Amino acid sequence: MLFFDTHTHLDYLQQFTGESLSQLIGNAKQADVQKILIVAVLERDFKTIQKMTALYPQNLYYGLGLHPLYIREHSENDLSLLEQALGQRDRNCTALAEIGLERAIPDLLTDELWQKQCHFFESQLYFAKQFALPVNIHSRKSHDQVFTFLKRISLPKYGVIHGFAGSYEQAKRFVDLGYKIGVGGTITYQRANKTRQAIAKLPLDALVLETDSPDMPVFGFRGQPNRPERIVESFKALCSLRNESQELVKQVIWENSIKLFG
Repeated sequence: MLFFDTHTHLDYLQQFTGESLSQLIGNAKQADVQKILIVAVLERDFKTIQKMTALYPQNLYYGLGLHPLYIREHSENDLSLLEQALGQRDRNCTALAEIGLERAIPDLLTDELWQKQCHFFESQLYFAKQFALPVNIHSRKSHDQVFTFLKRISLPKYGVIHGFAGSYEQAKRFVDLGYKIGVGGTITYQRANKTRQAIAKLPLDALVLETDSPDMPVFGFRGQPNRPERIVESFKALCSLRNESQELVKQVIWENSIKLFG
């Protein structure tokens, strides 16, 4: 049984480390990470990600989207270019990602920028509906706001609440709507008690694994760029929180991931 890293910025990891794509893929495969989803943050990333994926179509998938952290940089033309790119996508484009809302950075919460965040999130949700693609959602200190959008705009393929940190009640609301919860490095830290308890209680078929490489380092690797092969550390932490066997956890997580993004 294998792993599917359902959320990476592999293009940024490659830029950061200077390693070849073949090295990054090889390292991941040694840890049984057979499939990797690369998600975009800016329009200028689109072509890079598409080219990377074309070199390893059996291992790499990608999502196109405009990330809320870069809301100042996004333009209306970027939305048009995104829609155009989605209309011309190849079979390995399996997600609209990374999209969402960011409320942890005060500078991005002026009336103007918050309205722009909401506009871009809503527009991209409608693209997901238009092109029948699952979404990979950034939701930092914005679970209530994200939930409101997702409840109002029903998507055919749902998606993942990426890098989830929060309570069981918050996670369960998303799961009840049909969304998966992205499990990453957060649960490798004992202090993340609320999130660990939530992940322990949620249905196994509501979970997928991710690294957010090169971000969200796992315990023991602080200060180092995160990598797809470190998904194994999150898997071990997940198994320590669950009652199911390691084999069953691995199998169900793989099936969840393939159904959504494979």
